[in-house]
Amino acid sequence: MMLLTLLCALAAAAGIVLADSPAEVAARLAAAEQQIRDPAASATDAAEAGHLAQVTYRAMVVDPTLRAAVLAAVPAETRPVVDTNLAATQSIMGTVGRKRTHVPAWRIAPAAPAEELQAHYQAAEEAFGVPWEILAAINLVETRMGRLRGVSTANARGPMQFIPETWARFGEGDIEDSRDAIFAAARHLKHHGAPERIDKALWHYNPTDRYVKAVRGYASLIEADPLAYRGYYGWQVYYTTVRGYIHLPEGYALDAPEPVGPWCDAAPGRCPDNP
Repeated sequence: MMLLTLLCALAAAAGIVLADSPAEVAARLAAAEQQIRDPAASATDAAEAGHLAQVTYRAMVVDPTLRAAVLAAVPAETRPVVDTNLAATQSIMGTVGRKRTHVPAWRIAPAAPAEELQAHYQAAEEAFGVPWEILAAINLVETRMGRLRGVSTANARGPMQFIPETWARFGEGDIEDSRDAIFAAARHLKHHGAPERIDKALWHYNPTDRYVKAVRGYASLIEADPLAYRGYYGWQVYYTTVRGYIHLPEGYALDAPEPVGPWCDAAPGRCPDNP
């Protein structure tokens, strides 16, 4: 089955063990979402559950038929969370155009502590009125909470991905600093109509409807249960290439792009081919 093959490929590269049937995948996904929202679960366990959920959603986006088999087996009480995450993930994956032939000149580093980032989001909300859940969701989709360090193809950089011209208008301090970048994002959104016209503001941040839908989806789940943030904090960096979806783990670092084929082949298991 294509979905399970892709799940296994993605999971193997990330050190995740998954089940071997849609029903078992659904059970693992539901358990992960429940653990994320369990106040008794440790932050580490919640983040690990979040990564498992992320891998599962990415794989489910690829094949609608097999996705339906997993969705049919998801418990009713978990289905709204799964549907929202799946729609948001499909939207943000849809913003990626072509599959890349090279792996990027990025560095993947640990994110700042989750509590520290949340304090920055909430301070920015207090200062500018932009919901902290929206700022967290932007940080999630842009750089996986600041793990991705590097310059995008649009010449954007920093944990909230600003191009130089936009940073000059809204930034204060260091573009690479999480607090400074989060506050700049809040200023940007406020200037363009947030919080009253949040969709319009998000569209100005990244002018695609898919981006707006993704940010709104993830933010809505954090708003519904702030513990959902712990799961998103565990999401990792994946990169779409001609060799499939590649996990770029913490510690990845390249000074210049490299052809994906030789880079993958240089280390066994680094890039298990997947659709």
